[in-house]
Amino acid sequence: MQSYRIDVYGIVQGVGFRWFTQRVANKQHLVGWVSNNSDGSVEMRVQGQEADINAFIRIIKQGPGLYSRVDKVLKQPVVPFESNNFAIK
Repeated sequence: MQSYRIDVYGIVQGVGFRWFTQRVANKQHLVGWVSNNSDGSVEMRVQGQEADINAFIRIIKQGPGLYSRVDKVLKQPVVPFESNNFAIK
């Protein structure tokens, strides 16, 4: 089980990105949360199997559609946390 903080930069607010992220996380059997930051980025905590997290990142880099754009994704290891779902904050 791996745990990461993932920050996503680009056009990722107001375009359904958090809901897209939640849907992808559920499909990849990941737990954690996603929220908007005041600088226009999106921050996540993601926990699960490394292969599932890597697949998750590959998919979210594509974004939810025409109005979004992912410019940069940063991934940093964090201490494992307790969660049983993937929430939108």
